[in-house]
Amino acid sequence: MKKNNMTIYSNKKIANSIFEMVLEGEIVYDIERPGQFVHIKTADESPFLLRRPLSICDADKKAGRMTVIYRAGGAGTRLFAEKKAGLSLDVLGPLGNGFAINGTEVGKRAVLVGGGVGVPPLYGLAKALTTKGINVVTVLGFNDADTIFYEEKFKELGDVYTCTVDGSAGYKGMVTDVMKREHIDCDWLYACGPKPMLRALECQYPEAKGSLSLEERMGCGIGACLACVCHLQEDPSGREYRKVCSDGPVFPWREIAL
Repeated sequence: MKKNNMTIYSNKKIANSIFEMVLEGEIVYDIERPGQFVHIKTADESPFLLRRPLSICDADKKAGRMTVIYRAGGAGTRLFAEKKAGLSLDVLGPLGNGFAINGTEVGKRAVLVGGGVGVPPLYGLAKALTTKGINVVTVLGFNDADTIFYEEKFKELGDVYTCTVDGSAGYKGMVTDVMKREHIDCDWLYACGPKPMLRALECQYPEAKGSLSLEERMGCGIGACLACVCHLQEDPSGREYRKVCSDGPVFPWREIAL
């Protein structure tokens, strides 16, 4: 983990309220797995004390660049959207534990399921899996056609099923509806998105191997403040917990109480 002033290489809008930012800096060389994240300070003069956690979408160590994708929904992330190329941001990272793919076997099929801003960390995972010889199928869920992003990039890596809640693009419905309708089975299942989506996947695929990535609000990002704790499924007392920022954000299926 490093604290580094990273330079903005590019920062552009790629969908409704969705932005892709490419950063240059030393932190890139410390990224170990897809699914890790960075904690970014909004601005030196900003009234917001807390950093914003953003998943690492992709990393190019040869160029010294990494890509993050964010929704400019709150006041802090809207400040990010105003940043121009050449400016610098105070970044802490890489943080958390990413996706472990050592157990996957060449020739097997991995299904990646992403919902909204849960999609970005799956892109780096898809690249890592295909490099290893794993067949990747991606299921992407969005609210509507205007919020779809990275569909074409995922298509370069394997089959893609896209759905929208309102049916304005792709299949109408949720990711689980598409998977049931298309009879999508898998050897490995990886997902990132809102908890209701993850809970539905866990019920639909009770024997799934692989892991899920949680989206949680964070304070410190390093496991000190306990703002992002989650409980375990096999602990009825509720006394045991995991910290999403440092123990996760990636966990095995059926470990965390969703």
